[in-house]
Amino acid sequence: MPPVTDSAFTPLDWGILVAYLAGTTALGIWLGRGQKDAKDYFVAGGTIPWWAVLFSIVATETSALTFISIPGLAYLGDFTFLQVATGYLLGRIVIAYTLLPRYMDGELVTAYALLERRFGTATRRFASVTFMFTRAFGDSVRVFATAIPIALILGPIVPAEYLTPVSILALGGTTLLYTYHGGMRAVVWTDVIQTGVYLLGGLGAVYLLAQGVDGGWGAILDRAGAAGKLRLIDPALTIEKPHTLLGGLLGGAFLSAASHGADQIIVQRLMASSSLRDARRALIGSGIGVILQFGLFLLIGVGLWAFYEARTFPAPDKIFPTFIVEEMPPGMTGVVIAAILAAAMSTISGSINALAAATTHDLWIPLRGRAADATTLLRVSKTFTLVWALILIGGALLYDAEGTPVVVIALSVASFTYGGLLGGFFLAMAWPRATQRDAITGMATGIAVMTLIVFASRIAAAVPALDDLLTPVKGIAWPWYVLIGTTITLGVGILSSVTHAAPTAARTV
Repeated sequence: MPPVTDSAFTPLDWGILVAYLAGTTALGIWLGRGQKDAKDYFVAGGTIPWWAVLFSIVATETSALTFISIPGLAYLGDFTFLQVATGYLLGRIVIAYTLLPRYMDGELVTAYALLERRFGTATRRFASVTFMFTRAFGDSVRVFATAIPIALILGPIVPAEYLTPVSILALGGTTLLYTYHGGMRAVVWTDVIQTGVYLLGGLGAVYLLAQGVDGGWGAILDRAGAAGKLRLIDPALTIEKPHTLLGGLLGGAFLSAASHGADQIIVQRLMASSSLRDARRALIGSGIGVILQFGLFLLIGVGLWAFYEARTFPAPDKIFPTFIVEEMPPGMTGVVIAAILAAAMSTISGSINALAAATTHDLWIPLRGRAADATTLLRVSKTFTLVWALILIGGALLYDAEGTPVVVIALSVASFTYGGLLGGFFLAMAWPRATQRDAITGMATGIAVMTLIVFASRIAAAVPALDDLLTPVKGIAWPWYVLIGTTITLGVGILSSVTHAAPTAARTV
């Protein structure tokens, strides 16, 4: 391994980073000109081309977690995470031919309006609030993750106790600026640029790793193959390992079906497409793109394993950022740090916009009880954008780092409510007998049970008397969470529906 170089962030790196942030912010603000109403602000009037929506979906899924954490998975393990990514594609295909046609049929702005059409207003509010809680919690973790590499480069000029807060505030403030002014149109088009930036950063890392290991990628892959790190398939039939063939395909499919069929942050992008055909192309194409992208970042992880000769790091999320700051030449460091910021800003901007849309259309308008003019609605939408940005930034500042890879924490957080949401949508489509009471009972039960499963170890530690009761579920791996939650929600909703007479005029979606 070559000697560690000077870790200072050079003026060239600073120049690249500042130019990227300034350019992205200016573009986002410029794209927001001429907005007329909340629909234009939240779904760009349904005028975004499919390929831009595709890149936007991929960029949103990526966040800083993919850039930072996925290489750590391969560094410590192998390529079996691609089994989960393959499941992601299967889940998208299901949603493309079930829920997506219903979303594109009408003037919907949020996913949860579909539940109101089938069950009633209370179901829409319940699902929307659940989304808000999950998205705010999970994306606060994502904002925190991005602070890791920023803190490394700010280390020489910012006191240690202020490193993380300064990093979080800089990232959040910049993202808020263009999201507030530009709305969904700014979110999507900056996503397209950000996708190119972080892919360039990833490819740059692949090139530098080839130069940093004797024999290049041929030697890296030979050594990785001999160590079993190129394994793609784990046929183990267990629910305790996260990256198995069955768990990856089934669990990944259900997780993707929930994230792309019941999560406003993705559904809102699909609604910005001009037609159902375009939305399908964007949705299914993004699944292929994500598989290729995960493959790239897992490859980087294997390269880092060879470069550092399997050295132990304090946390897996510090491996790639350490390489970026310590080993990359001037200029390239700036590009890759900009790439990490690009990945993070993409997810954060989409999240803020989606949270504001759900709050405006699922809560504020129904609770107001009367229609609002276009100017008022646009002003309220931007106000909620500001509020949610402050919540995400505040959550990141309060987050306490752990040894678990941040990507696992974020996916676990999302998974414990995703099952309830996806089960509610499936109940709406597949069980005409179900009413609003059944839907809310099913979703609430599914989320409650999954809360016990996801946080079983922490609950048992806090309440030792529950340890024996929770032991059987402590070891369930995160890819199974959505499948279990969906099954519970459907089962409880169906059972609840047989306790009352069938509705005389069942609603449909």
